[in-house]
Amino acid sequence: MPEGTVVIETIISNVLRDNPLGDPFVRRVPVYLPPGYESGDARYPVAYVLTGFTGRGTMLLNDAAWDENIAQRMDRLIAEGKVRPMILVMPDCFTRIGGSQYINSSAVGRYEDHIVQELVPYFDAKYKTLADRDHRAVAGKSSGGYGSVMLATRNPDVFGLMASHSGDMYFEYGYKPDIIKALRALPKYGGLDKFWNDFPTMHPKSGDFPPTLNTIAMAACYSPNPNAPHGFDLPFDLETGELREDVWARWLEWDPVYLVDKYAEALRSLRLIYLDAGLRDEFNLQYGARIFVKRLKERGIPYVHQEFDDGHMGIQYRYDVSLKAISDAIPM
Repeated sequence: MPEGTVVIETIISNVLRDNPLGDPFVRRVPVYLPPGYESGDARYPVAYVLTGFTGRGTMLLNDAAWDENIAQRMDRLIAEGKVRPMILVMPDCFTRIGGSQYINSSAVGRYEDHIVQELVPYFDAKYKTLADRDHRAVAGKSSGGYGSVMLATRNPDVFGLMASHSGDMYFEYGYKPDIIKALRALPKYGGLDKFWNDFPTMHPKSGDFPPTLNTIAMAACYSPNPNAPHGFDLPFDLETGELREDVWARWLEWDPVYLVDKYAEALRSLRLIYLDAGLRDEFNLQYGARIFVKRLKERGIPYVHQEFDDGHMGIQYRYDVSLKAISDAIPM
């Protein structure tokens, strides 16, 4: 079976320089080039593939027992004739707190700008891409699925196709259960300040660590406040646990299910809106996808929506479906 080539590009980001978390502004970004790329003058569609929370692009290339990494998957799909040859770009938007949600935040950094203003022009200039929105897709899983929806919705002139696997939607079901867990756990960790300073080196990390970190990270993304400690507002009172409705309302301004009307024309312009989620998703994201596509349907916006019998983890095999959907929707 013919094999593609993976190149690791070193990107020096002016957008991420001096970001508020002190994260590196030099990023290693893998790019997958399909078989035959070097031998001709053909130009190729591009899909930007986004990892989930705590992930970065190089992780898509990891070896896994009984599974393929993204390059092996693409080699097989191309060899089987299911997917046309495409370039894949795998951004690194990892941060000290685990991720960025691929949006701009004064507490985290300008990761939407990093992708749209830096990565897309860089790869279009250096590689043989079809450099227009109809041949440029964005896809991802979990937080990467969320990022795919938001990047295409907010930048339809850049991305003409998007695919979301179990993307964060309907925050009431996806995030509120973690808020309760974080509220209970933070006193055990010595409070917010101590957790914020110490969490990277905490060992072992108990079962309430992931929801605690996730809640804090989402607050940094969705409710930044330069005048608050650590640069963000939590959506609950640390002492009483009462929901801070004004802060929660700021989170909902970033919830895709509430943005359909605001971005209806942008969504309608996309060549592909693909969403799926497992029927047993541990974060209840199948319901968010159902709500989102219901609102699309009510407004006459085309979409593809699938559900499958699985949970949230270990569903990389679903890229077989989304990459084919992207390939089929891109014009020849």
